[in-house]
Amino acid sequence: MQLLLPRGRSNSSRREFLRMLFWSAGAIGASGPLLSACGDSRRPRIAVPRGRFADIGPLGEPDALGIRVPPGFSTRIVAIANQPPVPGGSYLWHIFPDGGGVMPKADGGWYYISNSEIPGFGNLGTLYPQLAPFGDVLDRFAPGLGGASVLEFAADGTVIDAYRILSGTTFNCAGCVTPWNTWLSCEEVPEGQVWECDPTGRTPAVARPTLGFFSHEATAIDVERRTIYMTEDWPDGRFFRWVASESDWPRGAARPALQDGRLQVLKILGDGVEGALHEPQPVAWIDALAPDQPQDRNRDPESTPFDGGEGLWNFNGYVYFSTKGDNRIWVYDTHRETIEVVYDFATSDNPILSGVDNITVTPQGDVLVAEDGGDMQVVVILPDGTLKPLLQITGQDQSEVAGIAFSPDGRRMYFTSDRGGPLPGGGYGPGLGITYELLLPEGL
Repeated sequence: MQLLLPRGRSNSSRREFLRMLFWSAGAIGASGPLLSACGDSRRPRIAVPRGRFADIGPLGEPDALGIRVPPGFSTRIVAIANQPPVPGGSYLWHIFPDGGGVMPKADGGWYYISNSEIPGFGNLGTLYPQLAPFGDVLDRFAPGLGGASVLEFAADGTVIDAYRILSGTTFNCAGCVTPWNTWLSCEEVPEGQVWECDPTGRTPAVARPTLGFFSHEATAIDVERRTIYMTEDWPDGRFFRWVASESDWPRGAARPALQDGRLQVLKILGDGVEGALHEPQPVAWIDALAPDQPQDRNRDPESTPFDGGEGLWNFNGYVYFSTKGDNRIWVYDTHRETIEVVYDFATSDNPILSGVDNITVTPQGDVLVAEDGGDMQVVVILPDGTLKPLLQITGQDQSEVAGIAFSPDGRRMYFTSDRGGPLPGGGYGPGLGITYELLLPEGL
């Protein structure tokens, strides 16, 4: 395996980019768990499969698109910002594509849903926390330029349509596809909300204020517990959950109304964060203070701060999330009500993963982590804890990898370079965003 050691880039590169962009002319204007990463010495690890990507080879030289992949893999571009994904089409793909997900269609095709992380006035608070109230007020009166769009694929993988499903929002980062076939899109600003979108575009998107007002990064849904987990991308952000009321999500109902529930924040008990670096620690959930107000100004001092909450995924009751400020991957075990760190860049024996961001978990238990900065890689954490690079985008060091999602048959993986693009003289470098497809080898 070829190990790509970090180059020591600062995890603040995205914030520096935001600061530059904000003040530029166009910034505002226009059945049973398969995987347990819990290393409790008092009990053995649960037996796990080797993982889907356990046998992939080392990354090769950059291909024609500037992407390094293992032998047998190939890549293609499916959309470029400000260009029509469908030849001859009128819809131009959005800029700064970020979090994404896939929803299958009845005819064998699928939808790839993608957020547009365009900043706005609300990002004043992201850059300068003391200006958050001022930026929030401006954001209410100036519709954001972010949102979400869809690529529609035929069963053979051909892009047959592209269209917008959410407009007028700001800095849409990640979210998730719901079990009831909608898309939750998160606004990453201090008064940000979660918007529920219809991937077909037939029904207008709806804000879900019951899920709180904060710098939303990602969501994950636990149907069994009728709970939605949420990360907050803020230097002292919290790990949230929303627990539906009995009337909002009756037992046996296909979905919640997303109108009434309790917003709560996590508190690590036991030996706290330091203890979680070594073994699982018990947790408690505390009702959020003023749940209808911006959470960055209504902190419960008893709750545990997390340094820049990012990607999030619920895998059979094991809720994985990343914190970019300290380069850690956490797992909250809903079965035992514990939390621990399963990857820590500072102490790892194999620190090839930095700038941790979007997270996706395969049915086989591979945890795929996209880098915001770092080496612009997607790194796989196998069920046994081994790390392997899955791909690396070269020549776009000021961008980030995001939007990881698999086609329904698992053969194709979509991902984005948030700030990559074609260069006038050929090749690829800085730009307004590219959406890619990774084709996996037969039999993998």
